[in-house]
Amino acid sequence: MQGTSQTPARQSHHTPRFPDDRLRLFTSYYRPYRAVLALDLLCAVLVSAATLIFPLCAGYLTQTVLNRPPAEALRLLGWLGAFMLLLLVVQAVCNNVVDYQGHLMGTRMEHDMRRDLFAHLQRQPFSFYDRQRTGQLMSRITNDLFAVGELAHHGPEDLTVAVLKFLGAFLILLTVNAGLTLIVFCFLPVMVAYAMYASRRMNTALAESRARIADINVQVEDTLSGIRVVQSFTNEAAEQQRFDLQNRRFVDSRRAGHWSEALFSQGMTAFTQLMTVALLVFGGVAIVHARLEPGQLVTYLLYLGALIDSVQRFINIARLLQEGVTGFDRFVELMQVAPALQDRPDATELVRVRGEVEFRNVTFRYRPDSAPVLTHFDLHIRAGEFVALVGPSGAGKSTVCALIPRFYDPEEGQVLVDGVPVQQLQLQSLRRHIGVVQQEVYLFAGTVMDNIRYGNLDVPESQVIEAARLAGAHDFIEALPQGYHTELGQRGITLSGGQKQRLSLARVLVKDPPILILDEATSALDNESEQAVQHALEHLARHRTTLVIAHRLSTVRNAQRIVVLTPDGIAEQGTHDELMRAGGVYAHLQATQLRL
Repeated sequence: MQGTSQTPARQSHHTPRFPDDRLRLFTSYYRPYRAVLALDLLCAVLVSAATLIFPLCAGYLTQTVLNRPPAEALRLLGWLGAFMLLLLVVQAVCNNVVDYQGHLMGTRMEHDMRRDLFAHLQRQPFSFYDRQRTGQLMSRITNDLFAVGELAHHGPEDLTVAVLKFLGAFLILLTVNAGLTLIVFCFLPVMVAYAMYASRRMNTALAESRARIADINVQVEDTLSGIRVVQSFTNEAAEQQRFDLQNRRFVDSRRAGHWSEALFSQGMTAFTQLMTVALLVFGGVAIVHARLEPGQLVTYLLYLGALIDSVQRFINIARLLQEGVTGFDRFVELMQVAPALQDRPDATELVRVRGEVEFRNVTFRYRPDSAPVLTHFDLHIRAGEFVALVGPSGAGKSTVCALIPRFYDPEEGQVLVDGVPVQQLQLQSLRRHIGVVQQEVYLFAGTVMDNIRYGNLDVPESQVIEAARLAGAHDFIEALPQGYHTELGQRGITLSGGQKQRLSLARVLVKDPPILILDEATSALDNESEQAVQHALEHLARHRTTLVIAHRLSTVRNAQRIVVLTPDGIAEQGTHDELMRAGGVYAHLQATQLRL
């Protein structure tokens, strides 16, 4: 059930930094929110200033106000209280702006990156998804970008606060008592070194747990998408065992993370307490020797708290930078995967489509190291012709159909529509004129009406109903609880295979393309539905080029031309009667099906 695992990107153990080009890309997401960023940083400055002023007020209270006569002291206390109340109001308002507007800015930047990444992923060709796993992509578009959003908000704000508080507290501590400040700075290098060591351990554990969560996403998406296969083979225990393995690996990664977080937290607390004890002891000695006043020691301890808080903010910035840069690197890694199929600068729009399709000397393989599916393949389909492709599995029938709308590009040769190579046409205009119904039907969560209208979002309900009638779907839709407005589960889980295929046919009929490709589109229909749909298709084929892939040869008896493909190329072609008289591969396939 699981495909080849994609190894997640690992975090490096050195301090992360943005390369210049990625830094420019990252900061470009701030442009729509420059005013909010400026307001956020201004409020961060005001919060830092208020934090630094409060201890000064406490020092002024203990050293000046309380030493004045009672009447004057009361008057000064009133003014000091009013000033401190004003500081509290400013701090509260600014903190609210930082917490709300700043977080909202980060969330909007995360939204913009997610929007860009989703749009980029939609431009990737089929070959990209042949190599990728959905669970890994989901992890990148959700978890990774959440970390980037946190960095976008907290990074500038925390850096501003940390720098201002550290410099302000340091300068004030020097003016209060230079000797005690030297004692503090004996502890700080050791404290910072320990914090960086513990932070690196936390970041490593975090990277590992993120990789494990991505693996769990892959496992869950893989198992639940194939739950019918799992249950039909009674392999629930095996899937549970595989899930438990991934889940245990996640627990192991979080165990290491929790241990490093505990070391970090307890270590920082211990260093803070040691510094406080040292300052109390040496400050007491200074007071005994009349080199320091008690009020100054109180002020000093308050500023020590501000200094330690700034150090912790620096450490938090390092953690945010580690997580955010890693997440942004993974974002850029995907964004830098240029779609293998893109419009050329001189690509032209496909208009007034006749529907002529031609393959000239086409060679194609899905991977460079795999055997070619088509080798020097030639086929010409006239405008308006109804052509059927038949043959054994692996002969390349679906590949032929995938090359026309340019889901893949050939290794050699050309595919032409109306005499123009598809590489010279704008992809959107090419695919707009081609309707594809695949054997594996995908229905979206939503109503029946929504799913049929997906072929043309602007058509009225009357055209949707007419398309459903032509596809033989109207009667069973009307029997649903809310008819065309019945909600379908994801992938149309409540419908039978035949019903889903008829809805898919109706969807492409709403599109009304001049070129129609049906890849085993009637394989899940019962005999009665098949006859109804076949009659509708024959009617529709009169007005458009139709290419049908079929294993059930009864569905293509009336094709204007039947092309028989084998792994060696085209074995024969002609009408049903001509091929039966020839007694070749087609006649053998027909005889084989009649015996079944």
